[in-house]
Amino acid sequence: MFTSYRRILSAPGALKMSSTALIARLPISMVGLGIVLLVSAATGRYGVAGAVSAAYMVSNAGFAILQGRLLDRLGQGRVLAVASISFGVSISLLVTSVQAGWPIVTTYVFAAIGGAFLPQVGSAVRARWSHVLDQPSDVQTAFALEAVLDEAVFILGPILVAVLATSWHPVAGLVIAVVACVAGTLTFSAQTSTAPPAQPRDDGAGPRPSMPWRAVIPLAVVCAALGVLFGAAEVTTVAFAEEKGHKAVSGALLALWAAGSLSAGVITGAIHWRRGPSTRVRWGSFAMACAMTPLYFVGSLPVMGAVLFVAGFAIAPTMIATMSLTESVVPAGRLTEGMAIMQTGLVAGVAPGATLSGLVVDHQGASAAYLVSVVAGLVAAIAAQTLPRPEGSLRGLRSRRD
Repeated sequence: MFTSYRRILSAPGALKMSSTALIARLPISMVGLGIVLLVSAATGRYGVAGAVSAAYMVSNAGFAILQGRLLDRLGQGRVLAVASISFGVSISLLVTSVQAGWPIVTTYVFAAIGGAFLPQVGSAVRARWSHVLDQPSDVQTAFALEAVLDEAVFILGPILVAVLATSWHPVAGLVIAVVACVAGTLTFSAQTSTAPPAQPRDDGAGPRPSMPWRAVIPLAVVCAALGVLFGAAEVTTVAFAEEKGHKAVSGALLALWAAGSLSAGVITGAIHWRRGPSTRVRWGSFAMACAMTPLYFVGSLPVMGAVLFVAGFAIAPTMIATMSLTESVVPAGRLTEGMAIMQTGLVAGVAPGATLSGLVVDHQGASAAYLVSVVAGLVAAIAAQTLPRPEGSLRGLRSRRD
């Protein structure tokens, strides 16, 4: 089963590239929660803590595509090195502003700067896999591996930052996140053998290839809708556990959901798929909506854990297919930018999803709020149906632009 993984990791520099990218990505799941824990501990105001965290996340979503474009044009080494150091400095200043009691506006500013400079390592490592590997099936396996590592980051990161902040010091979680980001990203960016070549605007090779928006826009909508689904499901699950009198169990429930996705990601990477990624995106999006529907009817915590675990099996295959399709249609010279568009869509959807589900929880209860995730899944499924057909026409979008 793991032959496919051994094959891709045996490529020169692949294992080091992927492992350092894993470390560099830890802040993705640590900083938002770390900011909430730090600011709330210092001020006693969760509203302010949430607002500072939101400034960080909104800025990250707003600047991710620009950073992806720079990664393609200037090369990963320079851009990631500057981004990681700027991120480390800004988050360090954020911590200082909170600890020293500076005006709260400075904390917002440093949070926004930190979000803007968070290195887009997830997009960068997927672009590297596309550059290093020749066979589409191997690229598919590599994307499955990265999806599994993403799930590991989102399982381990919040646990690590919460334990450090509550048992040691509120600053500790953010310190570890900064160290992981700077050290991991600098090590990753220094690996020039796996990096795709820069694609400057004026390189004498003709006009810059255009983005195949006819495929990219529906894919971005799919990602945004799935972001809404994720954000809504997380808030709703916490509310469900609280309604049952065991709020602390919410972390375990969400971990089961992520574990289901992780398991499906491992299996997906080991399978040689006969159907192309566009077909899998269409079916996967529909499966996401179907997988969330039973949650509305669940009334006990043990059953909810089991249903969430099963529902998680729809996540990774859908995301892997989405990234594989992006890789197959976006020109190589704009691949990191294309990946960043998908990541931005996911991030941008989380906050609205959390807000909508929170409103439904307040007025109708937690079970009803799971319908927000169902509707988001249906929106993703509808957007996926607008992708160009047949599969060959999607590949043609890229061939005409390379």
